[in-house]
Amino acid sequence: MTDDATCWTLIRAAAAGDDPARDRFARSYLPVVRTYLAARWRARPDSPAIDDAVQDVFVECFKPGGVLAKVEADRDGGFRAYLLGVVRNVARKKETRTKAAEPLPDSLPADDTSVAKAFDRAWAKTLLRQAAKGQADAAKGNPAAEKRVELLRLRFQEGLPIRDIAERWGEDAAKLHHEYATARAEFREALVAVAHFHAPHATPAEVEETCRGLLEMVG
Repeated sequence: MTDDATCWTLIRAAAAGDDPARDRFARSYLPVVRTYLAARWRARPDSPAIDDAVQDVFVECFKPGGVLAKVEADRDGGFRAYLLGVVRNVARKKETRTKAAEPLPDSLPADDTSVAKAFDRAWAKTLLRQAAKGQADAAKGNPAAEKRVELLRLRFQEGLPIRDIAERWGEDAAKLHHEYATARAEFREALVAVAHFHAPHATPAEVEETCRGLLEMVG
């Protein structure tokens, strides 16, 4: 993929049978697909029923003339909404076909609203992880930038206050607060790039709104 690639570049390449594109597509969207199915069937994400359905989703995506070959870049809701529809349809077919000899989890949801929210939350987490990776990749070879990436990890993943990190690192807390602000700005830049990747036709204002929504969804 080139630097100007978008999700549609990836989708078209995956639909055409490009193996690296298919691998990246699967790695990008697997957590979202698995989370939706686990929420819908109230099952463990690693249950055999989930594994089978996940495989069915990607078969539908990659088979000749499959769903990736049919999606239009200008459709309402973008690829997120399209993927949700694909996974939902696979789940419904699985529920219809399943017999007593191969039962799905007993308790299915009364409505799909909360399950769709689980999908959206997983989608947001996926994009935030992509932004974190983008920031980390951009920081490679720059010790100060790499340290800012670690600062964000300690602050958000481990929940450490800045003063505790400053004490751990033997640094001035005020200076570290400044570095923290820089790190957040760098992450925001990476998140804007990810949002643009997934919605290349969005206006700058729409991208900003997407970024706010992603952060709020997992907050």
